Amino acid sequence: VLQISKDDVTALHCKVVCLIQNGNFKEALGIINTHTKVLTSDIIAFEKAYCEYRLNRIENALKTIQGASQQTDKLKELYGQVLYRLERYDDCLAAYRDLIRNSQDEYEEERKTNLSAVVAAQSTWEKVMPEDLGLREATYELCYNSACALVGQGKLNEAMKKLQKAEELCRQSLSEDSDVTEEDIEAELAIIHGQMAYIMQLQGRTEDALQLYNQIIKLKPTDVGLLAVIANNIITINKDQNVFDSKKKVKLTNAEGVEHKLSKKQLQAIEFNKALLAMYTNQADQCRKLSASLQSQSPEHLLPVLIQAAQLCREKQHAKAIALLQDFADQHPANAAEIKLTMAQLKIAQGSVTKACMILRSIEELQHKPGMVSALVTMYSHEEDIDSAIEVFTQAIQWYQQFQASPKSPVHLSLIREAANFKLKHGRKKEAISDLEELWKQNPKDVHTLAQLISAYSLVDPEKAKVLSKHLPSSDTLSLKVDVDALENSHGATYVRKKAGKLTGDNQQKEQGQGDVKKKKKKKKGKLPKNYDPKVTPDPERWLPMRERSYYRGRKKGKKKDQVGKGTQGSTTAGSSELDASRTASSPPTSPRPGSAAALSASSNVIPPRHQKPAGAPATKKKQQQKKKKGAKGGW
Repeated sequence: VLQISKDDVTALHCKVVCLIQNGNFKEALGIINTHTKVLTSDIIAFEKAYCEYRLNRIENALKTIQGASQQTDKLKELYGQVLYRLERYDDCLAAYRDLIRNSQDEYEEERKTNLSAVVAAQSTWEKVMPEDLGLREATYELCYNSACALVGQGKLNEAMKKLQKAEELCRQSLSEDSDVTEEDIEAELAIIHGQMAYIMQLQGRTEDALQLYNQIIKLKPTDVGLLAVIANNIITINKDQNVFDSKKKVKLTNAEGVEHKLSKKQLQAIEFNKALLAMYTNQADQCRKLSASLQSQSPEHLLPVLIQAAQLCREKQHAKAIALLQDFADQHPANAAEIKLTMAQLKIAQGSVTKACMILRSIEELQHKPGMVSALVTMYSHEEDIDSAIEVFTQAIQWYQQFQASPKSPVHLSLIREAANFKLKHGRKKEAISDLEELWKQNPKDVHTLAQLISAYSLVDPEKAKVLSKHLPSSDTLSLKVDVDALENSHGATYVRKKAGKLTGDNQQKEQGQGDVKKKKKKKKGKLPKNYDPKVTPDPERWLPMRERSYYRGRKKGKKKDQVGKGTQGSTTAGSSELDASRTASSPPTSPRPGSAAALSASSNVIPPRHQKPAGAPATKKKQQQKKKKGAKGGW
């Protein structure tokens, strides 16, 4: 027909529809664009918008729909899908509500499913509390979307039950078809199991989640979006561990078409994790490149600059990291609090506690918070700067006095009490007394505060303490009705009073007469050394090391000089003393040889050195043991 009449409207329209049915969207759109004069927008607006939608030209599809002269039901259906892809969930919700209200056909169930998907997306990405649409969860798709909405609200246990119901409904509906295999059912259940694993991960059951994630990957599902999300979640479980597995999984996030299957926040989270993985694998340039790209896409987002600062810290460039954070805080005051907290942490890591305190005190919106006050007081106390710590308490208390109406809030009263305790601890008694008096005025029945006040006054003004002590309740009002016997005989008592038995007359007298006498424990005699001589007075310095005793003279040097061997290796100097004319038999030996009779007889009268102080250093000579020479085994 087109050969005969190339501008035949019906033939061109039919050809476009055939190409769409075959999936040739690019070719179909080409025909529409080349025959714009014939194929006007009122004739072919839906087909053109649909081709643009399938080619992921979402903005163009929206313009085509809005430019159509007549808004048919088909265009309204497509309009809802386009709005969902553009993440304009409020407009999308209104479009589907209008469609459900004004149409009755066999596609009503699909429209309700799409409506529930919009509500789930609002709950997950925009943290909007979903309204009850009154949809009957008869299909597994509706159950799944309802579970996703519950996950967005943080109701994880309820969401898990919904997913289990969705799994059951999915198996029932698919098993009715005889052509569907078990593998097909598992492939359809993959997205439900993926959401179950995500809930497990949020609940801290990382091992179970990881096992389920890996099972889904083994099935090799065709949905690249599902695979990308699972791979990303596995990377978050691995963190800085098992980085080789993470590097394999990150390839799944780079598959073709992933960017069209996931939301902007999902894609952003994947890019953040890629940058962190590059940092953990020491790919500094790649980390900087990814974080810089993320920062250009979202200049106000915190994570890119934090990743850059973390990378600089890994490279020991703390000064550059702090400067980078300071620049970001100056440019984006709305996010300055989180950035300054990170800067303070870096200063503390460097040991600059005072500078960290200055940074923390510059965060005006957190100055009065109990956590911030506690941190600052602890840090100033560590630096022994008590005046600054008290100033922190004072500023926080003044903030509550200025911005909170009376009566004072529990947080305000708690700060005053903590300030008083801190001042008492560091000797600022008069300042502490004023704080305690203010607390007592707020609650005159508070006995604990009154007791603290009396204790403080007793150190400064005892008379005032006596006057205040009259306000203390009497001992009768404080007495507690406690059964002492029952308390002592209880199972957890550490001390149990023994019950007194009946005493006879004699025993009673003995008890009375010897009541004050206590049994003395027998002391064991200490062991004495084997060579102990009771006649000899022990050396009073025997417990001191030899070097510390008063009679120690040190070792004599050069004692063995005459014993140095001369000559060939193995020669001995044993005969040298016999050849020496000065050493004759008439001259007495300077010391007996080991084992000689003189040595044995002398040893019988020796008093052990432990019990007697030697007369001098020469008397404390020790026998010198000859050292074995460490020479070669051969050569003798």
